Amino acid sequence: MSVFYEPGKTDHGLPRDPFKSCVTPRPIGWISTRSKNGVDNLAPYSQFNNLTFDPPYVMFAANTDLNENRKDSTINAEATGEFCWNVATWKLREAVNASAEWFSPEVDEFARAGLEKQPARTVNVSLVKASPIKFECKYYNTLRLPGNPPMGTVDVVIGKVVAIHIDEAVLTEGMIDLDKVRPIARCGYHQYSVVRKDTMFEMVIPGDPKQLVGLEGNSARAKELGGGHGAEPSK
Repeated sequence: MSVFYEPGKTDHGLPRDPFKSCVTPRPIGWISTRSKNGVDNLAPYSQFNNLTFDPPYVMFAANTDLNENRKDSTINAEATGEFCWNVATWKLREAVNASAEWFSPEVDEFARAGLEKQPARTVNVSLVKASPIKFECKYYNTLRLPGNPPMGTVDVVIGKVVAIHIDEAVLTEGMIDLDKVRPIARCGYHQYSVVRKDTMFEMVIPGDPKQLVGLEGNSARAKELGGGHGAEPSK
C-alpha cells in the first residue's frame, strides 16, 4: 500500500500535509535586509539554495502571509537591491527561531533575537556577527509563482553573491569543516536536523575527473579547463 494524492485535487488522507517533509533536509536561508527607512530585518527561509557557482547566485523563496502580504525580506531586497545570507548553526538555533516570528516592518529582528550586528563591506546591510559564514548579495530578480490564497503565492528572490565571509575558526586544512560549523537544516513539520561529522560520508563520482569541477564549484579550475564553462556531470 502507498499514499497517492494529487495536490489541490485529492486529499492525502494524512493528519498533516506531507509535502515539505518529502523534500528534506533543506538549507536555511537566514536572510538579512535593510528597509529604505533604515530598519534592519532578519528572517529564516526554509526554501533556500545556491543556484550556480561562477559567478555564484543564491535564491530564497518567501511565501505571502495570512493576509496575502509579501514578506519584508522580499520588499527590502527589491527596494534596495541588496540582501545578505547568514549560515544558521546549532549554536544559533534559538536566535534563528526567534527571528522567524512575524513582526511589523518597524521591528528590528536582530534586537528581538539578541543578536550582535556586523556591518557588511560591499552592501548596506547588517550581518549576524556570530554566524561563521555569510554572503553579501546584490539583488538580481524575483520570480513570482502564483498560488492559492492566502499563503500559496511565493516570491523567488535571486541574488548574485558579491562577497563572502568565512570565520577561520571553522576551517580545517584550508577547507570548511562542517563539524565546526554545525549548520542546521529544515525538515518537515516543526523538525530540524544538524550536520555533524558522524552524519557525513564522502563519495566521488566515477568518470572523467575534469567534470567534477562543476560539482565541487571550483571556478578557478573550471576556467583552466574551458574558459569558465565548467559543467556538472551528466545525469
